[in-house]
Amino acid sequence: MTEDFYDILGVSRDASEEEIEEAYREAVRQYHPDVSDDPDAEEKFKKAKQAKEVLTDDEKRQMYDRMGHEQFVEADKRGATDSGGRGGMGGMGGMGGAGEGPFGDMQDIFDQFFGGGSGGRNRPRQGQDLKTGLEIDLEDAYHGVEKEMSVRRPEQCSDCNGEGHPPGTDSRTCPECNGQGQTTSVQQTPFGRMQQRQTCRRCEGQGTIFEETCSTCGGNGVIRNDTTLTVEVPAGIRDGQTLRMDGEGAPGERGARNGDLLVEVSVAEHPDFERKGDDLYTTEPVSFPQVVFGDTVEVETFDGPVEMDVPAGTQSGERFRLQNKGMPRLQRRGNGDLYVQAQVVTPESLNESQKEALEQFAEASDEEISVDQSFFDKIRDSL
Repeated sequence: MTEDFYDILGVSRDASEEEIEEAYREAVRQYHPDVSDDPDAEEKFKKAKQAKEVLTDDEKRQMYDRMGHEQFVEADKRGATDSGGRGGMGGMGGMGGAGEGPFGDMQDIFDQFFGGGSGGRNRPRQGQDLKTGLEIDLEDAYHGVEKEMSVRRPEQCSDCNGEGHPPGTDSRTCPECNGQGQTTSVQQTPFGRMQQRQTCRRCEGQGTIFEETCSTCGGNGVIRNDTTLTVEVPAGIRDGQTLRMDGEGAPGERGARNGDLLVEVSVAEHPDFERKGDDLYTTEPVSFPQVVFGDTVEVETFDGPVEMDVPAGTQSGERFRLQNKGMPRLQRRGNGDLYVQAQVVTPESLNESQKEALEQFAEASDEEISVDQSFFDKIRDSL
């Protein structure tokens, strides 16, 4: 079956750039070689990166949709994927960075073509963002909370300080790139000879080869460790929202900035309160006399009990609104509201005096009752 960039990322053909970016980030979280145990992770990661590079570039995406996957890739190999698909710009490059597949480094081609080439070694790459999950209860979401969580993540190897080789290791200039960190290939196109720069595969852009690799990290400069972090969850956070912890993701290359840790918060359901946006909903049991004569009842909230008036004649199921007693509004002032539904509770048993009183009430109300069904039973049945 022919591969398709949309299928690789799991998005529809009319997906927005934001949806494609999010799908790519999800693929990174699953298949980045530094964090995945999947034996095919590296290959899947490269394919996702290629797909993202094409589908987030308007011109390349239009050509891809017009030509189809196989023709697009073949045209790229021939240097024919220009805006008309009939001979063009020396290959699309660009998908996944230099040396990471048949598409090379698109930016280098344009730099050379328009005279903007910067030359020199590639800058160290920033670390990848990582993602994890955290479950809290609704009361924690109401008040805000600090939670400790254990995260398994790649970290800079302490034995080599992330360099990939023991301190003091002998080094020499890379013979492949002559210490430049990049190699240059020449390609013939209808516009003439074009140069394309790529990161040197032998020294990985450093320009230097070291005679010994670190035995702890295998030369990667990164090891995996379990780390305990404290997450500050703000009051009012909603189920599914994500917190960003700056610099707590995967380490960057050769001293570059670390990635971030993305913490997706899951808010558990509460037995007494239902949340809808910033509002809360609950029920309050009341007795038949309370709704007949009216009363003041105590309603539990996350800030303690508050008083609520139940007017005379309240019907079972009637809902009352307590302003500003709902969830805090995240990054805004104030709270939502608390909606309290009155629920008339029918006693499971009555003593003789209670039965007599209710029968008298029924007679006074011209209610017909049978011997085996009291007035209160009728009320219960009607509810």
